[in-house]
Amino acid sequence: MVDEELFYKDTSDHSISSEEEYMLVRSCSNLNVSFGYHCDSYTSFPSENDHENGISPRNIFGTNTMMGSRNGSFTCLSGAAISANFTLANTNICKGLIGEEILPELDSPNSFRKIVSSPSMSRLDSFSNSQGSPESSIFEISKNTWRSSAPTAVSSNFLTNTEVKMAGGAAGEDRVQAVCSEKNGWLICGIYDGFNGRDAADFLAVTLYDNIVYYLYLLENRIKQQNGLYDSAESSLSDVKSELTLAMRMAENEDIKFSETFRAGVLNCLSTAVEQAENDFLCMVEQEMDDRPDLVSVGSCVLVVLLHGKDLCILNLGDSRAVLASMPYAEKGTLKATQLTETHSLENPLEYQKLIADHPNDSSVVRGNKIKGKLKVTRAFGVGYLKQKKLNDALMGILRVRDLSSPPYVYTNPHTLSHKVTDDDLFVVLGSDGLFDFFSNNEVVQLVYQFMHDNPMGDPAKYLIEQLILKAAREAALTAEELMRIPVGSRRKYHDDVTVIVIILGNAQRTMTASTSL
Repeated sequence: MVDEELFYKDTSDHSISSEEEYMLVRSCSNLNVSFGYHCDSYTSFPSENDHENGISPRNIFGTNTMMGSRNGSFTCLSGAAISANFTLANTNICKGLIGEEILPELDSPNSFRKIVSSPSMSRLDSFSNSQGSPESSIFEISKNTWRSSAPTAVSSNFLTNTEVKMAGGAAGEDRVQAVCSEKNGWLICGIYDGFNGRDAADFLAVTLYDNIVYYLYLLENRIKQQNGLYDSAESSLSDVKSELTLAMRMAENEDIKFSETFRAGVLNCLSTAVEQAENDFLCMVEQEMDDRPDLVSVGSCVLVVLLHGKDLCILNLGDSRAVLASMPYAEKGTLKATQLTETHSLENPLEYQKLIADHPNDSSVVRGNKIKGKLKVTRAFGVGYLKQKKLNDALMGILRVRDLSSPPYVYTNPHTLSHKVTDDDLFVVLGSDGLFDFFSNNEVVQLVYQFMHDNPMGDPAKYLIEQLILKAAREAALTAEELMRIPVGSRRKYHDDVTVIVIILGNAQRTMTASTSL
């Protein structure tokens, strides 16, 4: 916990000169990607006097007319990313389909845009018309139907393309993605922190959201069956009503047992979606490793947040974090930072001990503070050569792990968590590990809280990036301008690729997001 007096005192240490501020503003004017989406109303964070007058941090937000009496998911969303790694565009995986066709259709560098032709709906129609099982390769089906322009009937379902808007972009080896359905109050955000290349992060950007939609669709059908509402004549996606949204609303008011069971179903959808993406990716790697053996070493951390009403569902693999900021009304003036994710790296003693225990006959599990001398994260997407011997054998020379005696050494089972948003919860900060190389959880929420209090219509994620640049420069005995002049690639010695998303929780909705590669 952070005492408010200490909080306000601490933030003064982050002040910058007018020259440094000018440099940062000029740098951020050259963003490679910057997109935003705005809803009707937004109110700033409470001041110290608001607490003295008995005003709850969340009660000052306006009523969301679009959601009626229901609380909205968020008031705004802000994101930013800065590149330190140099990486080539991945245009040749999956025969060039991802880089040349799919990603250009998905990425929206300047604004949220409506999904004109939903790959999810086209793919689900393919599933319903085929004899294939859900375990068959989703990517194989989606790549044949992605560009489908067949008209789709409008329904109130979250999956309906007319209700969904998407934005996304890349910075170095990182990818960021945000999808929202304003009418139904849904928000899905993903940060994919790639390593050894951006292929895995690109693959996640192409497939993971679509996988999530598909498994939520299956959950929706199960709910309909349980409620006696399923009708085979209505099995096509175009006729599906918002039963899942209805169940979410019911979960807010029903008994605890029902609520917990339903949220467990949503978390299972997220886990299954990642498992499906992993299977598809490693299958693709195996098919293409003769031409691109480097693919066996490519991987990505995964952080996904699904927010609907008061339900916040989180999944993570690796060392990216989600940190919740709250200010309990009973503890006036105390800002609290709670990490909602697990840290899957050798720096976590529990992860280290599990890795050693799983390989009792291997004396070289950790070398040079890395798994087999190669990787620090203990759970990740991809990185097949530390999971399967045949993929490791595809590598030559020093790249191959010569004593891979008992794989897997990197795991794919994610951490999942559901959180019921309360009136005390203010915002959630999502960040790749590069952010937390420079700031603790408490420092991150302090910076965001003070910035939003002083700049209610500002961009807190971009502000965090600016503060990171300043701190990295000072630690290197450079000015911010000198640091920003260092070319991408060489700058990696000073900071990593960093991606940040800040979700402001509340009753009204205003969304603004930006992703940058400098």
